[in-house]
Amino acid sequence: MRIRDGIDVEAVGMLEANCFLVTPPGSQFLYIIDPGAEPDTIIETAKKLKYVEAVMLFTHAHVDHISAADDVVKALGIKKVFVHDGDQKLYHSPNNHLMPYVEAAKSVPEATWPPAETGDFTWIHTPGHSQGGVCYYFQKLNALFCGDTIFRGSIGRTDFPGGDQATLISSIKDHLFKLPDSVELFPGHGSSSSIGIEKASNPYVSSAED
Repeated sequence: MRIRDGIDVEAVGMLEANCFLVTPPGSQFLYIIDPGAEPDTIIETAKKLKYVEAVMLFTHAHVDHISAADDVVKALGIKKVFVHDGDQKLYHSPNNHLMPYVEAAKSVPEATWPPAETGDFTWIHTPGHSQGGVCYYFQKLNALFCGDTIFRGSIGRTDFPGGDQATLISSIKDHLFKLPDSVELFPGHGSSSSIGIEKASNPYVSSAED
């Protein structure tokens, strides 16, 4: 589904994880962010877009964000897949599941870190929801793809292994909230927001002690 020029999204799987397909203006790349389920849907959307090379980016490695990766990589011939070093163990773990709702991924493509600098985005390490949580800032699109770090009016869970609420709050306040208020936030679940809206009204962040 087209959100606006350069940004498409498919909400996939039982947990409706947002898989974003990003084609920045003037770029030869398609960036597929967090292909969590329903690979055929993601592949079909990708084939409608104009690009020279597809790249896969993960905001973090929880199972509901990675399970379609292998099928998408094979179908689209993707050679570049990126998972932060802090989440590599989780990415490959057979215990990375949310049973009975989401079983472990049957296989995942090999992934490295960090992404090559293309000029299309910068990455921001935002641990707290997971140790290797990352947000991707596409400045030309005025868009931040923030995974499960922050949501509209909420933040990511910190009760999974590797999670820590104080670390997550610091990631948000010390890094994300330094971006311009106009930057639109595209989270791993649910609807979009903006830096300005969350700075002003997110109860989990505004109520946290500095």
